Amino acid sequence: MSCLVTCCATSTCGLCNCVASGITKRSARLAYCGLFGGFLILSWVLREVAAPLLEKIPWINTSDTQTKEWYQIQAVLRVSMGNFLFFAIFALIMIGVKDQNDKRDAWHHGGWIVKMVLWILLVVLMFFLPNAVISVYGTLSKFGAGLFLLVQVLILLDFTHAWNDAWVEKDEQKWYIALLVISIGCYIIAFTFSGILFIWFNPSGEDCGLNVFFIVMSMILAFAFAIIALHPAVNGSLLPASVISLYCAYVCYTGLSSEPRDYVCNGLNNTKAVTTSTLILGMLTTVLSVLYSALRAGSSTTFLSPPSSPKSGGKKPLLEEEELEEGKEKEKKTDAEVRPLI
Repeated sequence: MSCLVTCCATSTCGLCNCVASGITKRSARLAYCGLFGGFLILSWVLREVAAPLLEKIPWINTSDTQTKEWYQIQAVLRVSMGNFLFFAIFALIMIGVKDQNDKRDAWHHGGWIVKMVLWILLVVLMFFLPNAVISVYGTLSKFGAGLFLLVQVLILLDFTHAWNDAWVEKDEQKWYIALLVISIGCYIIAFTFSGILFIWFNPSGEDCGLNVFFIVMSMILAFAFAIIALHPAVNGSLLPASVISLYCAYVCYTGLSSEPRDYVCNGLNNTKAVTTSTLILGMLTTVLSVLYSALRAGSSTTFLSPPSSPKSGGKKPLLEEEELEEGKEKEKKTDAEVRPLI
């Protein structure tokens, strides 16, 4: 029996190693994003099923007054802390790596069995920490969540500007019309959704001034974004402003829908369907943000491409190569302009 278990474990490790090696040959970014996706799925699963198990752990169940929701939060925070430590460790290890000749580059693209074991160990170890440590991490993670919202805004701005530039470069009327239609559509959806939020989170006869404040502020920001984008001094585009306005309405909804179920100003009352749909939408937004940032931040513009870090002995860093190419192009243009004069 033990021999069979050993064979199965060896085969599983070999299969994981082959899969991980095949993925990283295409893109290390894809593997890291897959690991992050695994973290989200694990958090969701433990949120639903881990509460009865955590109640049996004495250093977690230190009080009889803890609710099921508290145990669900504990499960998610502990998995989140393990995941944070894993990526933080590798981020610190990779500081200063500029080319493939650095030994640490191999740690980035290889050793995926070790990485997965380390990730699992870190997640498991988090369930042995006392509640006080997790409570401190939970408080700090709220500030991290706010920072991530700002990062998502920057990612959206980068995406929409790239989208806008790509269609403007086509220099055809139909693409200009398409940009205008999409921008107006985003604004219509944003303001319509804000109106629906008034119905959901400002019930008639109730004093819900804070909810009204957040909804009105999101609408004011939408107007401000449009005015700033169209101002001659800015010379911006309406598409990024409209998409950010829609995103602000979405963030306002997620914040208001997280109000307590028994709160009179929460017209949705956080039913199971609403909570699940909000969670799925939030996870989808997070995954898309991480995927896009990995695509833009990587050394290659193609997501599914082999690692393209330069060799220190042969080529200069990619940024320097791009600068040299731009310099050569400028020299060619200058020569072309000067020759007719000569």
